[in-house]
Amino acid sequence: MKPFSEASERNRAPILAILKRVFKDRKHVLEIGSGTGQHAAYFARELPHLVWQASDVAENLPGIREWVTTPLPIELDVDQPWPELKVDAVFSANTCHILSWPQVERMFHGIGSIRTLKILCLYGPFSYGGKHTSESNARFDAMLRARDPLSGLRDFDDIARLAERAGLILLEDNALPANNRLLVWRSNATTQS
Repeated sequence: MKPFSEASERNRAPILAILKRVFKDRKHVLEIGSGTGQHAAYFARELPHLVWQASDVAENLPGIREWVTTPLPIELDVDQPWPELKVDAVFSANTCHILSWPQVERMFHGIGSIRTLKILCLYGPFSYGGKHTSESNARFDAMLRARDPLSGLRDFDDIARLAERAGLILLEDNALPANNRLLVWRSNATTQS
């Protein structure tokens, strides 16, 4: 059965509006944690100048293949060695609050090791200065931590430090519906082309 997320359907258009601008000169995007595959299918269709490479842990790949077959989704587990990647952009949605903090650190380390990287876009809910931006985010964080104490909303400052260590410079912090953000970084190692 084809996996489906109502949230993916709701949030895709506001995300796309920003991706159209920040990915306009990009060629090959790696999506980390493609989940159901809905974003990969939608963004690949709406951004036809890009090769959109979906990825996730092995158990999620069959479901993603229900949405995306070209290119085939690849296995990427932040707890395992990363495959050699030649992409100039990375996108990830709703991963940081699901992963444990050590896994978030490993994800940023892996992103920082991509030598061809120019842009990183990270979507999801974040806290700022240790405070939630809304009551709904506070409830969501409590629900996540009750289900898995290692998960939960991450603070922007902590994420920004990881990005800096990975050689990234913050370009944008975009407010999106439902108290989510789309954070955009560029690589410090290369000039944009």
